[in-house]
Amino acid sequence: MDTVMTELGRGLELARAGERARARETLTTLWDTVGEHGDALHRCSIAHHLADLQDDVHDELRWDERALAAVADLDDARARAHDASLRVRAFLPSLHLNLADGYLRAGQAGRARQHADATEAHLSELPDDDYGTMIRSALARIRSSLG
Repeated sequence: MDTVMTELGRGLELARAGERARARETLTTLWDTVGEHGDALHRCSIAHHLADLQDDVHDELRWDERALAAVADLDDARARAHDASLRVRAFLPSLHLNLADGYLRAGQAGRARQHADATEAHLSELPDDDYGTMIRSALARIRSSLG
């Protein structure tokens, strides 16, 4: 049993219940336990979800950047040890999309455009399902906002 991912799930349940501050505290404590050089899947997952729990876009971007940095240390074997359906390359569209959105909201159109381009470059990694449609639609909205 992966206790880190179990605890991450508990934090996400708090977030879904509207307890953002408690969820953020739970995931921050989990990050501190794992550490900046801990298991890459743990770092990527925690940072990715912690970004969504931030109140300030600059804090959100710092966590999104950490998630993207962690994925560089992750391989398919580790991801599949957690869930046999996971492929690391399929994480990239979402990670870059989150950064594109954050940089757009932070008024950094150039950086937003770079990450929108990176999202688009990895779209072929996405399944043709509701999740893939959600990412593609969000990218279209960001592209529209960027003009």
